[in-house]
Amino acid sequence: MTISTGDALPDGTLIKLGEQGPEAVSVADLTKGKRVVIFAVPGAFTPTCSSAHVPSFVRTKSGFAEKGIDTIVCVSVNDPFVMKAWGEATGANAAGIHMLGDTDGAFTAALGLNFDAPPAGLHGRSRRYAMVVDDGKVSVLHIEEGPGVCEVTAGESLLAAI
Repeated sequence: MTISTGDALPDGTLIKLGEQGPEAVSVADLTKGKRVVIFAVPGAFTPTCSSAHVPSFVRTKSGFAEKGIDTIVCVSVNDPFVMKAWGEATGANAAGIHMLGDTDGAFTAALGLNFDAPPAGLHGRSRRYAMVVDDGKVSVLHIEEGPGVCEVTAGESLLAAI
């Protein structure tokens, strides 16, 4: 079943690359008592994700802060080393966007937003989505129809919805 507006986020563990190496990040701890944007991409360093999706949240970060968003998180089914390098390459790290890996795809699967695209070499990846989470509950959810499209999930579209 796919997550919907009004649902509580399933707990899960995402991974970031900290100063001492990979560190677990609990989704429940990340969202408890906070207003958080979570957006997900099919893959780090892929064309639409790198040229459109991440840059849209870099551009709109201050607008989200003005609307009371505490944290912006980018999730991809990738390892934390790739996520850190991709955050550096896109300017997301410098903008303060948290680049977190769903290394085994378990969180993505729990959301019901996983997919496979064998011709592109993508297996167990995340559909492209963007959501606002208020204290662990989804208040706004946008999901793209196709993995190569970034329209309803772009930072500007999500910002306009809140």
